[in-house]
Amino acid sequence: MPTHERLAEQIDPDSTALLTVECQNGVIGPDSALPELAAEARSSGVTARIARLVAGAHEAGVQVLHAVAERRPDGRGSNRNARLFRAARRLPVQQHPGTAAVRVAAPIEVADEDILVRRLHGLSPIAGTDVDALLRNLGCRSLVVTGVSANVAIPNAVFDAVNLGYTTVVPADAIAGVPTEYTHEMIRNTLALVATVTTTDDVLACWKGPGRIART
Repeated sequence: MPTHERLAEQIDPDSTALLTVECQNGVIGPDSALPELAAEARSSGVTARIARLVAGAHEAGVQVLHAVAERRPDGRGSNRNARLFRAARRLPVQQHPGTAAVRVAAPIEVADEDILVRRLHGLSPIAGTDVDALLRNLGCRSLVVTGVSANVAIPNAVFDAVNLGYTTVVPADAIAGVPTEYTHEMIRNTLALVATVTTTDDVLACWKGPGRIART
């Protein structure tokens, strides 16, 4: 784990954004298309920790972006080139634009200043979306990545952020995947090689301080 001083420097609120990945009703909510993943996120406390991180970011003036995965009812523009995509078309809950499935799941709160980034294709919340341009326009050079899943979208997000030159921080207790053991091994053997791995409490401790105001 990094020292408090080093982590605080990396995630200075003035140059940092918090990214939540696929924290939507149709993925981690009670009516999830992926009930095993949703149950893991809830029972492990990951969903609650993400909500704490978002609340802490709001209080500290850290920009929050919510990356949401969607699929048009007619499937236009969506990938068909992997088993994962073909399986997703058969799930009982579809992530259609405008439906409850693509709304950010409780207890995570979405503030007026938050930015929702929606994607219709691919596996990454960054590649092929507006995230990079938005972060640069906001003056953000560091990215705290949270959400699901440790199996696919989280490592994609971390690798893309690192490749684009962002300092990337992962609160290990605020991401979920299945099985539980895989998440731990993936963090230790993969993400720890390219990102700063820390905890929710340590991130929030760095963001606490007098006089923080919302980013404008």
